[in-house]
Amino acid sequence: MMNLQQLRVLLAIRDEGSLNRAAERLGYGVPTVTHHLRTLESHLRVRLVDRSRHGTRLTALGESFAAEVDSVLAGLDRAERIVTAQRDAGAVTVRIGSFPSIGSRLLPAAIAELRARTSVRVEVVEAEPSEVVRMLQAGEVHAGIIYDIPDLPEFTGPDLRLSTLLDEPYRIMVAADGELAKREILDVADMADVDWIVSRNEAEASVRVLKRVCRSLGHELRELMRSDDLSMIHGLVAEGLGCALSTEAAVDTDFAVVLRPAVQDLGQRRVSFVTRTGSVPAAVTWLRESLAAVAAERGTASAGE
Repeated sequence: MMNLQQLRVLLAIRDEGSLNRAAERLGYGVPTVTHHLRTLESHLRVRLVDRSRHGTRLTALGESFAAEVDSVLAGLDRAERIVTAQRDAGAVTVRIGSFPSIGSRLLPAAIAELRARTSVRVEVVEAEPSEVVRMLQAGEVHAGIIYDIPDLPEFTGPDLRLSTLLDEPYRIMVAADGELAKREILDVADMADVDWIVSRNEAEASVRVLKRVCRSLGHELRELMRSDDLSMIHGLVAEGLGCALSTEAAVDTDFAVVLRPAVQDLGQRRVSFVTRTGSVPAAVTWLRESLAAVAAERGTASAGE
């Protein structure tokens, strides 16, 4: 019966043209190389190698057999690397829950870095933060990217571990060709008659911020529509039908909208990488490290723009 050692010996002899050099390359003694070669030839019942004073080379049958062996060993080596990488990563597939705006900004570069390190597959599930946390607690995802307000943290508890990726200030999204866009800074006190597009989720961070600011100014928030569809929100704002609270990471530049700061303190949106407490696959830790590096780079770039 053939084994991998015999096949590797044959290829080493072909490549080195010498039993001695083949033995050195493989870390074997010459008698071991000779034994494996003779056993292989005996199994196949053909001469695979010719030896002469000019060196050692494969016969025609040996060359033909070695060519087939090449692809077999390459496949086995690749399979071994994949299994080893997945073993070290602690998972074959890593599932990450993420809300769309930040996912498209941070995840591609982080996934590319992870793929360069391991063969683990990454699946991204788009969902709002509360749903991401629910999936995490149910074991449906390994980790998630979520957001909340630092001074009003929504996601706390002994079963969650959060690592901050970004802190972004909230801004007011307005139509690029509208009157509000002509102002460098907006005063929400002067916007009592402005309609707003807000999230369906009453507990969503931007809704809480906006309602808090409006209440502090003594007027009620006027809702044009509730939607979590980013394209719909951008479209409505671009048409001048209302405003929305947003951050730079969430802006889709395909729409004619701009962000403006406010006189009032609109606070920050904290973007975090979240896992359950306890041990996690190594690949999840690697992805968190990559995301932190990408977030630091993108955050610095945004600050300088």
